[in-house]
Amino acid sequence: MATMEECRSALDKLSDNLAQADGKVRTAAGLDRSLSCHITDLDVTFRGRLTAGRIEVADTVAGPPPEKAQIRLAMTGDDLVAMVDGELHFARAWGAGRVRLEAGILDLVRLKSLL
Repeated sequence: MATMEECRSALDKLSDNLAQADGKVRTAAGLDRSLSCHITDLDVTFRGRLTAGRIEVADTVAGPPPEKAQIRLAMTGDDLVAMVDGELHFARAWGAGRVRLEAGILDLVRLKSLL
């Protein structure tokens, strides 16, 4: 099972990857939205923003997110680490129910290029 530090490191790596992206991925990552990532097996939520092509984690709270972010992710820590390391494809994990992604319809349309 991935640790909280490994999950935080994976989010930092994902942020770096988004910052270096170009084309449609860069456009999709350029949203300015509140973001939460609930790590279900650790029962911890990373909260922050997706802004200027980066994920900025502001804090970590125990349990599910206390308020509804504009973009909400939920998955196990192992799945987060595997996706960021390229071992698990996001769209397949999402389709299989291993990852939950919730957002407004317009944000989902823009985010589809990240999948």
